[in-house]
Amino acid sequence: MKPAQPAPKDGPRINEDIRVREVHLIDKDGGNRGNLPISEALAIAQEAGVSNGSLFTYFETKADLLNHLYLELKTEMAAAALEGLPPGESGVRTQMQHAWSGWLRWATSCPEKRRTLAHLGVSDDITPETREAARRTMIGIAALLEHSRENGPLRAAPLGFVSALMSAMADTTIDFMIGDPANADKHCATAFEALWRMLV
Repeated sequence: MKPAQPAPKDGPRINEDIRVREVHLIDKDGGNRGNLPISEALAIAQEAGVSNGSLFTYFETKADLLNHLYLELKTEMAAAALEGLPPGESGVRTQMQHAWSGWLRWATSCPEKRRTLAHLGVSDDITPETREAARRTMIGIAALLEHSRENGPLRAAPLGFVSALMSAMADTTIDFMIGDPANADKHCATAFEALWRMLV
């Protein structure tokens, strides 16, 4: 008796299966490998449990897939940081700490996605249009950062520079949180105190 065939998958499910598989492939191989051979593209589809043609139905090229993935991960990260954000009357410090903690929780709970995002961030395949769209997903966080530093020593520095400093602190903290999970909350809180002192 032949085994039962898996139920057909609709478009969004196919899209998600391919996206998740691509996360692991990028993490495994260390980022951009240039043009994807046809055989390898078909292998992705097969390992994702979808038909060979589905990969090309939803993403005509590897670059299309990577741009989609980059924007989706940026959107997911921003949403995790801002989910449940306290109201404005709670104070900008409380809001900023909430966003910081949400960002780091996302990164430590999704290490493959974090590494993938880092690889894609330096990939030539990511278009200026996609980077601009990704920047717009971070507007809420940027607004908090601007409000936090408005009277501090970095008030006149370019926002990109301040964001890069914050990202460097976040990356170091995430590494410590992953390497020392028993003290992850402590590392997160200590790093935020350092960030806040830098901003205000």
